[in-house]
Amino acid sequence: MTWTRDEMAKIAARELHDGDYVNLGIGIPTLVANHIPRNVTVTLQSENGILGMGPFPYDGDEDPDLINAGKQTVTVNTGASFFDSTESFAMIRGGKIDIAILGALQVGANGDLANWAVPGALVKGMGGAMDLVAGTRRIVVITDHVAKDGSPKIVQHCTLPLTGLRVVDRIITDHAVFEVTPSGLELVDHASGVSLENLRDITGAPFTVDPTLLWEPTEHLQADPASWEAPAN
Repeated sequence: MTWTRDEMAKIAARELHDGDYVNLGIGIPTLVANHIPRNVTVTLQSENGILGMGPFPYDGDEDPDLINAGKQTVTVNTGASFFDSTESFAMIRGGKIDIAILGALQVGANGDLANWAVPGALVKGMGGAMDLVAGTRRIVVITDHVAKDGSPKIVQHCTLPLTGLRVVDRIITDHAVFEVTPSGLELVDHASGVSLENLRDITGAPFTVDPTLLWEPTEHLQADPASWEAPAN
């Protein structure tokens, strides 16, 4: 059994520390806003000029004028502020964002990231991704483990145009969680029912296994987010 997108977002939400300024990329990362533990207070930033975003609105409560960088309708928390993209990117480039959770097309074993140029598709540009990976203190990637054609998205060396070199710190997929270390990838968590042999088959780079990792179902996904403890700083 693999993790759903919501379960991947729950895992990513555990990366957040109290007081963090956080940027969520387009796609699966936006779901993280709905799973922030209740004992953790963070401030969500969007490149299009919002500081203080809340979770997604309930059906019927959407405000079409209130959108994130991916043009999805959002909510804002009390005290939120709005500004132009110049100020937004000044925050990002100035190192004011503690963590960014982004999607990926490929991630290299050394932390290289490719997440903007889609093969065979016409794209207008990479948007704010290059600024985020250059100016943010910690980069976490959420992605499917393999592409639609079955090819691995975690690879020894990226073959797609790069967004940044050696920028990714942690990779969360629908199968597993890897930490990017100076010596390569380390498996630190896995979905229930996923075997080590299968992970090695579908991962395009070698990896070591955290010696404390128990090869059994992950317990934290069964707990209510309110019961989670904030990670230690």
